[in-house]
Amino acid sequence: MYVTISPQKSGGHFATSSADYVNYLEKENKQLHDQEKELFFDSESDAISPETVTAEIDQNTAKLKKTEARFYSITINPSARELDKLTSKEQLKEYTRELMKTYAHCFNREIDGRPVQLNDIKYYAKLETQRHFKGTDWQIKENQPFATQIIQLKSQQQRISRGEEQGSIQKLQQQILKLEEQAPHKVNGVRITQGMLKPGNQSHVHIIVSRKDASNRYSLSPGSKYKASQVMMNGKMIKRGFDRDRFFTAAEKIFDQKFQFQRNFVESYASRKLFNQRPKAYFQQLSKLSVPQKKLAFQLLRQSGLKVPAIPTNKVQLALKTFNHLRKGLKVTIKSSSIGY
Repeated sequence: MYVTISPQKSGGHFATSSADYVNYLEKENKQLHDQEKELFFDSESDAISPETVTAEIDQNTAKLKKTEARFYSITINPSARELDKLTSKEQLKEYTRELMKTYAHCFNREIDGRPVQLNDIKYYAKLETQRHFKGTDWQIKENQPFATQIIQLKSQQQRISRGEEQGSIQKLQQQILKLEEQAPHKVNGVRITQGMLKPGNQSHVHIIVSRKDASNRYSLSPGSKYKASQVMMNGKMIKRGFDRDRFFTAAEKIFDQKFQFQRNFVESYASRKLFNQRPKAYFQQLSKLSVPQKKLAFQLLRQSGLKVPAIPTNKVQLALKTFNHLRKGLKVTIKSSSIGY
């Protein structure tokens, strides 16, 4: 499960309105009939219009400074294995609602003398079913040498057609077709390029959550650098902070319990933290997995685009050469949603 929390910015500055982001989340609806459109939802309703979302978020910004985020974006990106456990989009919505309960509980704040509750959070979620290949995707990167040659050959064809150089357009076309065939990554026989739709189930959820609580009196920032502490403010001791570790861990725990998902080591938030803080310990843990779990772990890593050597099946630690090879590759691929983060 790959979950992110980020403040929305526009041109390097915090957005003063949620309108642009709401409009962006309407991109799939623009090609659908009204009855097919996916509407925004929250903890109580499944049919919230984009106009309502924009108005509610933009009006809930009392006393916020220009240097403070008006709203945050949370994305919930299940992996392919996790999506296989779901039988309907409604289940993903139910999961989102459960996770937002924990989101509220992860604030180390009090509102009117009590802990933050779900009703204090003003949020709107949107389920999407499409994703497009980006330049950062490993399939695009591995196809790039072929794409570069194809562009060069097409440019040469154009120069020949304009009479700027001599050559056979037909022979160049044959070279282009050969390169198209040799490209390692395709969808339905077509070379993967930037902007192409990703195949399979790509369901994920975007959440817009207001910086201010539902009463528009308290600031609730999930971007706080404080995990849980207290500070003196206006003569009062105020609690502050947001426990991100708890939130990200809960994202997995709720899903696993709700859908009986058996999470592999490399799919866990804990393993990502271990890799970032103690990479050698990460690979030691990887090498100690049972043979079936280790096989699955390396399969998932390969699916993420990492060039993984032969699977070690004994309990001996990974060789230093293998360790360095995997460590370098995992610095990029460990953040990929395709391996469950």
